[in-house]
Amino acid sequence: MSEVGIERIGFATPGLYMDMKDLARRRGIDPDKYTVGIGQSEQSVAPSSQDAVTLAAAAAKDALEGESLEGLDMILLGTESAVDASRAAAVYVKELLGLPDAVRCVEVKQACYGATAALFWALDYVSRRKDRKVLVIGSDVARYGLNTPGEVTQGAGAVSMLVSYDPKILAIEDDSVFMTAEVADFWRPLYSNCALVNGRYSTQIYLEFFSKLWERYKQKTGKGAKDFEAFLFHLPFAKMGLKALKEVLKEADDATFARLSKRFETSAAYSRRVGNIYSGSLYLSLLSLLEGQAMEPGSRIALFSYGSGAEAELFSATLKEGYLSRLYPERHLKMIEGRKRVTVDEYEHLFSDFPTSSPQDYACDKKYFSGPFRLVGVKDQQRMYEADE
Repeated sequence: MSEVGIERIGFATPGLYMDMKDLARRRGIDPDKYTVGIGQSEQSVAPSSQDAVTLAAAAAKDALEGESLEGLDMILLGTESAVDASRAAAVYVKELLGLPDAVRCVEVKQACYGATAALFWALDYVSRRKDRKVLVIGSDVARYGLNTPGEVTQGAGAVSMLVSYDPKILAIEDDSVFMTAEVADFWRPLYSNCALVNGRYSTQIYLEFFSKLWERYKQKTGKGAKDFEAFLFHLPFAKMGLKALKEVLKEADDATFARLSKRFETSAAYSRRVGNIYSGSLYLSLLSLLEGQAMEPGSRIALFSYGSGAEAELFSATLKEGYLSRLYPERHLKMIEGRKRVTVDEYEHLFSDFPTSSPQDYACDKKYFSGPFRLVGVKDQQRMYEADE
């Protein structure tokens, strides 16, 4: 494969958050179980006006700011928070961004793996079309239900990646290994807007998939722990990735152990505050790493993508010269720091205020409108979106 990869990265998360200590106290749980045991300190909270579409559009706008749209052929949106059983959420995104009609718009679904499937589709496409680009987005609102075991691993956000030939941030290597197996560790029935999960079983499968793919990757490439500057993981919660990293650290010398451990903490920083964003989670880890600590161009990074049900892929990428100039750490940190803290009562109200699965019209609460794009409501069974002027 010719050198293809990520040209720009964008990020968006709702303007509200909940402190995990507040939630733990309300649920009668030791706060350390959430902040230390799970590794989550905050969780972005999405009002009904912020969904997979609005977050995807905001992340795309962030990535495309100042970028020429010439050559943009496709928007591929990985999500498991679909807003329509037929129409791709990417179609709404295209309209909100005001993009020309000569663009393909497709939604990709396989739990949290969807954005990775979209990424590799995009890589194949631009490798044969040097002058074309593809916008890949992972956007989700993670919902497990109030007072459920998975409640602490909720979150909301989106990460977008502009994929091109001769990329300026990250070149994706042609070395991936992948696997799929039918596993009932996590699923969301069509009648529900909340996921069902067997938490311990899901963790077990996640770790089994990583272990098998890591062994296959080493056999295929001849590379080991010492060859990487960092290992990145899909992070439904911060400690999940650390469990997987320990498999790699078993074979690491002291210097490698220290380097990979340090890089992991940097990569988990955004996720600890935003929470689980499903299909965008791995790429939020990537953004957190790149914006959290400078690394030498040419550094090799391993990425592990996992989607329950279950599918996983392990691949590597290499940092490009000048990548730091293509990032916006101050802007993204300001977005996280600028969120409004909500009480548990307010969070519970917002969680329950959701468009019903019925023909009834629905109006979103204007009190919680934020961001450049928003869902206004549902009228005549059509979702109504608006953008800032």
